[in-house]
Amino acid sequence: MKPISPVNLPPHSFPGCERLHHKVTAIPVNTGQKAPYGFRGLAVSADGKRLYVAVPGRAPRRGRLHPLNQTLREIFRIFGDMGFQVYHSPEVETDDYNFTSLNMPPYHPARDMWDTFYTEKEGVLLRTHTSPGQIHIIRERAPEAIRAILPGTTMRYEQLTARSEIEFVQVELLVVGKGITFADMKGTLNDFAARTFGKDARTRLRPSHFPFTEPSAEMDVECFVCGGKGCGVCKGSGWLEILGCGIVHPTVLEYGGYDPRVFSGFAAGMGIDRSTLMRYRVDDIRHFRNNDVRFLEQF
Repeated sequence: MKPISPVNLPPHSFPGCERLHHKVTAIPVNTGQKAPYGFRGLAVSADGKRLYVAVPGRAPRRGRLHPLNQTLREIFRIFGDMGFQVYHSPEVETDDYNFTSLNMPPYHPARDMWDTFYTEKEGVLLRTHTSPGQIHIIRERAPEAIRAILPGTTMRYEQLTARSEIEFVQVELLVVGKGITFADMKGTLNDFAARTFGKDARTRLRPSHFPFTEPSAEMDVECFVCGGKGCGVCKGSGWLEILGCGIVHPTVLEYGGYDPRVFSGFAAGMGIDRSTLMRYRVDDIRHFRNNDVRFLEQF
């Protein structure tokens, strides 16, 4: 029995293509004859078989944005609506930008909060947070008012677990101007939480400590899994931490060239990996960088 193939099928099997069938497939590709309709490129084959151009080809697979980039772009859009600009800073920093200018001199114990990757060059390291970008932008913009977000990759020498990686993406938020208060910060962050997690999302601020802000706080959002009742995701507390924040420390303003008696501001920082983990209910943060197509195709 002769095998069935597009070449052997009669023209009426593909309605509307009879003329194309007779004029194109009637030409053996090894004869060197000139193909009609400009299909000269089809006449290239070593086996001399006929070609049937009416058969649909294989559709190319479309790519998509990585889930971390989706979250990052959503944050850009939200803060862009509030008038914030995106400012990029280096991933390889000096000790001065990463620690000293952020109110952490060499003897300060706060440096022990981060397990830092140092390079072979003295005083050069991989940044442990995006806060050094604050120093870059305030030294560049002083004495102008600032309203910016600073995204970027950060690195810390941490154990690889379902909730921690050595590489992760952060977004820093910085506002500097005259008369900036804690109330301005709270209103901005509450608006961000409502746009990200829904207008009915409940938030709270807890007192905390960061060397480069004073006073400092951490913002939690009500657990979306248990509705605040307590579960394994929120470790029974009913709340999920989403960011740290506070009023920019006067010493940091001075390092950047601002007079803290005239200017004030607030800063906030959040991890995009953790936010994406909560947003899509992913059970292991390492999935984001394993490059498993089966996982990435779900977003």
